[in-house]
Amino acid sequence: MEIFAIFTTPEAWISLITLVFLEIILGVDNLVFISITSSRLPEEKQHIGRKLGLAGALFMRILFLCFASYLASMVEPLFSIPFGNSTFDVSVHDIIMFAGGIYLIYKGIKEMIDVIRLTDMVAEDTHDESLVRKIGLPQAVGTIMVMDIVFSIDSVITAVGLAQYLIIMILAVMIAVFLMMAFIDPIANFINRHVEMKILALFFITVIGILLLSEGLHINSGIVVLDMYVEKLMVYFAMVFSFVIQLIQMRYNKNLRRYQIDGPKDIDD
Repeated sequence: MEIFAIFTTPEAWISLITLVFLEIILGVDNLVFISITSSRLPEEKQHIGRKLGLAGALFMRILFLCFASYLASMVEPLFSIPFGNSTFDVSVHDIIMFAGGIYLIYKGIKEMIDVIRLTDMVAEDTHDESLVRKIGLPQAVGTIMVMDIVFSIDSVITAVGLAQYLIIMILAVMIAVFLMMAFIDPIANFINRHVEMKILALFFITVIGILLLSEGLHINSGIVVLDMYVEKLMVYFAMVFSFVIQLIQMRYNKNLRRYQIDGPKDIDD
């Protein structure tokens, strides 16, 4: 009954709606990563891979929320490295950010090289499957779950800072992930179907990796907005801006092709 009593106050609903919105915004990088990772699965397993990946991400985030108090100890130094006249303190948080950043940079650059070299197209035309790096379903889901630890730290800290009750935090995460599940297939298919969007997504993943790496090395401005560094907000803004520009360019190219084929007919539909 106490749980239901929480939702009799407008503050609880405001916190829930705000957290759902923030969880979705902070989950953009995770959606892009899942889209890229699942594209390496066999086509018939990509749908289930995305859904299982998000289900695993949901489990990891709820687990993080239940042990949110541990997040405070993650920033405590484990050991120190002499650096000139001072020392460089290394915490669990730093190690996670550093390792996650390195992996995202590697993933983004490696996939981008494959796109530029037309690896998938060459493999399809030559029927040489050895050129394409396919992965299994357990590996894909496991990779998504492990990387969600990196992606979820910001959102969990934000949730703890904005909401007073654990049930509100868990509900917000569940609603946000269920919404992501509803849209992950169209998003992933759109990215994989349009090479411009795939390159943009890979570049976004690489930049996020650089930000995580810099955070692990304590290279940041120290300016915090809702527990997110301003640099990350700027990357998100640049991503949306580039996405809109690409959509306009794609529409222009489509209209140009129709004009060249059909002549000066109505192309505004």
